[in-house]
Amino acid sequence: MKIKCPHCSGVTTWEGNKYKPFCSERCKLIDLGSWADEKFKIEDKVNRSSLDIGLAGDDDE
Repeated sequence: MKIKCPHCSGVTTWEGNKYKPFCSERCKLIDLGSWADEKFKIEDKVNRSSLDIGLAGDDDE
């Protein structure tokens, strides 16, 4: 099966490709670096104030 690399848009194969879904180790490492540099983010839908309930040191107990 032919797939398109999510980084460079080059065409590669799924079968026998140890870097899938990327076409090469280079594209895979560039993508990993982008995540590490926080260029990609997953939206935070958690209400942060609700996470503070019950933490050690709270005077509300």
